[in-house]
Amino acid sequence: MAPTPCATCNTSRALIIRPKNHQKLCKPCFLSLFETEIHNTITVNSLFRPGERVAIGASGGKDSTVLASVLKTLNERYNYGLDLLLLSIDEGIKGYRDDSLETVKRNAVQYAMPLSIVGYDELYGWTMDQVVSQIGKKGNCTYCGVFRRQALDRGAARLGIKHVVTGHNADDVAETVMMNLLRGDLPRLSRATSVVTASAASDIKRSKPLKYAYEKEIVLYAHHKGLDYFSTECIYSPEAFRGSARTLIKNLERVRPSAILDVVKSGEDMAKLVPPEVSGSGTSAGGVKDVAVVFDGEAEGEEGCGSSNRRASGGEMAVMEQKLRDEEKHDGKETQNGNEINFTLQGQRHDRHQPTSTPKPSKSKKSPKQQLQKCGRCGYLSSQPVCKACMLLEGLNKNRPKTQISVSIEEGDSSPTLTRRMEGLTTASPEANVT
Repeated sequence: MAPTPCATCNTSRALIIRPKNHQKLCKPCFLSLFETEIHNTITVNSLFRPGERVAIGASGGKDSTVLASVLKTLNERYNYGLDLLLLSIDEGIKGYRDDSLETVKRNAVQYAMPLSIVGYDELYGWTMDQVVSQIGKKGNCTYCGVFRRQALDRGAARLGIKHVVTGHNADDVAETVMMNLLRGDLPRLSRATSVVTASAASDIKRSKPLKYAYEKEIVLYAHHKGLDYFSTECIYSPEAFRGSARTLIKNLERVRPSAILDVVKSGEDMAKLVPPEVSGSGTSAGGVKDVAVVFDGEAEGEEGCGSSNRRASGGEMAVMEQKLRDEEKHDGKETQNGNEINFTLQGQRHDRHQPTSTPKPSKSKKSPKQQLQKCGRCGYLSSQPVCKACMLLEGLNKNRPKTQISVSIEEGDSSPTLTRRMEGLTTASPEANVT
């Protein structure tokens, strides 16, 4: 059987089947097409301006590593004129974040980008290890998601940077759309689907250049480019609501590969139905129109990391990465799949057009307009007098013990005695921790 030619160049042998549309491509064409699509997302949405300093939210994972590599490539190819640097958040998770930060440090050297690291302990007086020991593993992603968003903004402010790009991909956006749809939260749905999130009350905007890139294609790109990234999932990832949405999205993708982009597009269309005064959309300080305003930890999801569910995503991506490594050793295969399960359609689309009666328009109550203001404690943008991070910190600090009990042996006495050491009367307050 003759080798299948590349669908783009028709000369080279096809080695990759794109998860997005099952197109068979050779390696150079796939890499070029992937980069071109990211470039189109950037230009159509006018994400950057010449001379702008941009911080890349780097975690060491596949998404942020691919984002850094692609932006460096496109910046040089199309002369964006950007000053790129890496901004990492150290949540304080031993055995996970400390290892991934080593990957980020190597990336900083490989891409010749400055690196800045901001830690939870430094900003809030708490590490995630300490938070989990206090509250347990249930609900810890809510704390981490809220803290991380503020940490990125504060880290960017320290560096004098007004634009942060994150590695959220099409899978992440589709999951967020599904979550907010199931919760009936249209205002948050509108903000989550925007490629740019900013506010007139904040100088820092965020954007998602990988918004339309499939997670599987990101893995394929990282593999064929030989990128150095960290693939272990967070040790505190619970079976959260996002995990259920992710499982649903993955099941839909197996039946219909375009399902992820279909869900994203549906979310964008539904977002247009939300009034601007409710969604918070408008024009940012940088002049970008249709920019969504994000409140405490919303757009990226309060469930924590973009791939926080090991069962639903981490295991599947790990199998995919291992399969890619195994296939490198066997050159006899004609094409290369990006998943343990073949990307062939396992079902058919059934469109039933049934006549439906036009429903009468019903009067609905207007959603209350969310007023932007600064937190009375830390000054962070919030829709409430006290931001969510300060509220979470207040609960943590109230339960933090003010007395430390240690066992010591006094001189001349072999029996152990309890020595109580009181901490200072002025204990750390949430205001002091977040400023």
